[in-house]
Amino acid sequence: MTAGRPEHPDPTERHPSPEFPQQSQQPPGDTGEMSPRPDHGERTYRGSDRLRDRRAVITGGDSGIGRAVALAFAREGADVLFTHLPEEADEAEETCRLVTEAGRRAVAVPCDIRSEDACRRLTDRAVAEFGRVDILVNNAAYQMGQPDGIEKITTEQFDRVVHTNLYGMFWLCRMVLPHIPAGGSIINTTSVQAYNPSPSLLDYAMTKGGIVTFTQGLAAQLAPRGIRVNAVAPGPVWTPLIPSTLPDTSEFGAQSGLGRPAQPGEMAPAYVFLASEDAGFITAEIMNATGGAPLP
Repeated sequence: MTAGRPEHPDPTERHPSPEFPQQSQQPPGDTGEMSPRPDHGERTYRGSDRLRDRRAVITGGDSGIGRAVALAFAREGADVLFTHLPEEADEAEETCRLVTEAGRRAVAVPCDIRSEDACRRLTDRAVAEFGRVDILVNNAAYQMGQPDGIEKITTEQFDRVVHTNLYGMFWLCRMVLPHIPAGGSIINTTSVQAYNPSPSLLDYAMTKGGIVTFTQGLAAQLAPRGIRVNAVAPGPVWTPLIPSTLPDTSEFGAQSGLGRPAQPGEMAPAYVFLASEDAGFITAEIMNATGGAPLP
């Protein structure tokens, strides 16, 4: 270390790198069965009141990026209502614990956003709990790797991917919007796949490209109302979706510029920034967090 300068962690060594033990799970996956265990920022994220007394709704907040964002929002002073699938109740309990330990309200709502009625009930619940929604994070997503190409993508799979990734986001933006005041924020989760699609994730990548376009178009619509709309485009992130939907995860993330996948906790600061007043002049932006993959 150079004298007089603080020592900073090497980002290539900060978290585990492949080769990971081979593992296989059924969707939606289980955090407790993953090796290595994902890091959501439990021991490292420090808040600074940037979201004090905000009310946030996060889809897919039970695990992965959603849990990390819920934790970070709570430590920044926000109350959090988040969705989870019914079979993810145990995962949701852990997110609730992290939020309440930060001294904020946690509301876990079983909800499959593929249903328009479910999205309507979710909106009603959020308004009943909070009165308003300052931050909407559309994070829930589904993928299923198909190494054999488009011939193996069934209509059932295609419907699940499109309804989860696009329909749910569209419905919730439309339904929650009347309850978002000026100064509020919508943050969508897209992906590096929107720009650099993997052949085995054709349908998933297509939806992530759609999220980019939707984000930019909605931002233009809502700017006169003082509501900002942005997105985060993660690269490979070590979440339960990965071992439950990809046939081989031993080298997952090895091709990133940093030689490893991101941990969910490394994504959360991007969402905090976009939700905060620090980003008050930022809208229609896609914040890339790809670990070194250059994007447009």
